[in-house]
Amino acid sequence: MKIAFIGTHGVGKTTLCFELAASLKRLDLGVDLVKEVARSCPLPINRDTTAEAQNWILHTQVAQEIELAAAFDAIICDRAVVDNYAYLVHAAGRQPDMEPFIRTWLESYTLLVKVPVSAPPSYDGTRDTSVEFQLAIDALIDELMGIFGMTSLALPADDRTVWVPRVLAALDLPGRPPQLGLFAT
Repeated sequence: MKIAFIGTHGVGKTTLCFELAASLKRLDLGVDLVKEVARSCPLPINRDTTAEAQNWILHTQVAQEIELAAAFDAIICDRAVVDNYAYLVHAAGRQPDMEPFIRTWLESYTLLVKVPVSAPPSYDGTRDTSVEFQLAIDALIDELMGIFGMTSLALPADDRTVWVPRVLAALDLPGRPPQLGLFAT
């Protein structure tokens, strides 16, 4: 099982990854995270990024997904190839030669979950804080999902408390460990 949280920067994908991982572990699933690759990129990111940097990020993401998928029941991805491609398109335009690969790789996810923009991005030492850039990437992700004919589970912007339960329900997984029923009085 491979779940990817998609959306622009600064919307809570990383926090959500850890929350979902904890829930899956409580269900006795072996789980690991593909953490956001951009933070380790040796090349410029954010508005100063280049096609070379975004290619490095996209291909490193895919390599990590392959590596972890072989070892765990579930992997949770902090981004998917569509996010990485959106930043590439923003920087350098669409890359027609890459799009068949992007489309095929998108089909490898069990579930794509769109995390909405609910606040401006805050500075954390890496993240770009431009609201215009944040919203442009978010719109580009939505546009690319349409181009690739992909759908995602859309989370509500107004209630973070339902995010993990909605993801678990979409995966047809229980919201609490079934073993708890063994100890009922």
